[in-house]
Amino acid sequence: MRKLLASCFVLFALAAAAAEDARPALRVCADPDNLPYSRADGAGFENRIAELVAADFGLPLEYTWLPDRRGFVRKTMGAGLCDLIVGVPAGFERTLNTRSYYRSSYVLLQRKGSDEEPLCGFDDPRLRRWRIGVQLVGDDLATSPPGYALAAMGVTDNVVGFPIVGAQPAAARMVDALARGELDAAFVWGPQAGYFAKASAAPLQLQRIAPPQQVATQRFDFAIAMGVRRGDQALRDRLDAWLVRRHDAIARILADYAVPLVEAQP
Repeated sequence: MRKLLASCFVLFALAAAAAEDARPALRVCADPDNLPYSRADGAGFENRIAELVAADFGLPLEYTWLPDRRGFVRKTMGAGLCDLIVGVPAGFERTLNTRSYYRSSYVLLQRKGSDEEPLCGFDDPRLRRWRIGVQLVGDDLATSPPGYALAAMGVTDNVVGFPIVGAQPAAARMVDALARGELDAAFVWGPQAGYFAKASAAPLQLQRIAPPQQVATQRFDFAIAMGVRRGDQALRDRLDAWLVRRHDAIARILADYAVPLVEAQP
């Protein structure tokens, strides 16, 4: 009975939100070439989630395409060209955000079938002799959280940085380097690690490593939400109700793309 009442409440909330939020289309801001998230041909998991939202809302789906670089939000949503970004950090300050719909983590990628035992932590001496790839994020090419952890442990000379911008996504270039034997290991953001490892010619394994005590406050896992224009509370509330109702369908999409999920820590 409680489940029935909860389902009725969610459906009522969706209907009420829809009545207050009449819009001609679901306008999404997205990168046209940023797998596994989005691509102009609809191949990304954020494309599939956007399609599901539009279908359930009974709206045509429209995209504003722009590479996700500096000024992305200002030039798209800020210019009034679109209303929704399907994936933003849960605490993102430039948008009004929904509840988070998944949480992932940086993971360690290695080739399968080696004689090496799993890495036991950032104090493992093998990190000082392995060739390790890390992603360089942002326009200033700052290192990712695992890069800071490696530096805190004094592991720097054998670390190779892969800038986000390139002919291929940094994660794809790192996976290719692993497959060719040019890297022994790589720390990669979870959704990208799972997707490109699944497509790799060489079998790869994922392992989640906790940050070392030296950088205990540095998070490796992050919650992802949807972002709408500030002040567009009607769409945010409608999406919040939709995320509850469509939790299982979203989970299936994420599983199709091999996104490693983690539970929120207390």
